[in-house]
Amino acid sequence: MTRIISGIAGSRQLASPAKATRPTSDRIREAIFNRLQARDLVDNKRVLDLYAGTGALALEAISRGAIYAAMVERDGQAAAVCVKNNVMIQKAMEKEGFFDQVTKVVNKAVASFLSTDDLEYDVVFIDPPYEISNEEVSANLTALIPRLAKDATVMLERSSRTGTPELPAELLLDEEKSYGDTTVFWLVRA
Repeated sequence: MTRIISGIAGSRQLASPAKATRPTSDRIREAIFNRLQARDLVDNKRVLDLYAGTGALALEAISRGAIYAAMVERDGQAAAVCVKNNVMIQKAMEKEGFFDQVTKVVNKAVASFLSTDDLEYDVVFIDPPYEISNEEVSANLTALIPRLAKDATVMLERSSRTGTPELPAELLLDEEKSYGDTTVFWLVRA
């Protein structure tokens, strides 16, 4: 069962669509957010969660102090779960007196969203299904560049078996960390 690890909505259980998603494990999410918080990259930041699945990454960020989170999910069943989880976390935040966070769920393909969105993001989570090709991931990274704030961080999660996708010249690999079958790539603007 996926849950919010920490923050204002910590320990809340998230719904998950049966077999439609592969949520980031609690252990990996905790490691990701420990790193982000150590670098002051969550509080008052704008977050984009591409291939959102359950919305766990974006909602974890909201629970820990992000001010805006967009969850982009093409699969209709998974997008409906994102909406359900979003409503639950927003209610938990409001119950604790936090009303300023803005969240939205977008039921659209990532490429389509990136071609029409006009906001800038401080933190971007990209956790595509493992069957998504590295070529598609690279194309999405290129399309993402205009959406990145000056000091943005991009966290890309891939299967350890798929190798490193080609990065656009505007992004640099800051760090690579493996967790069993999963590799997390930390990217920053060049």
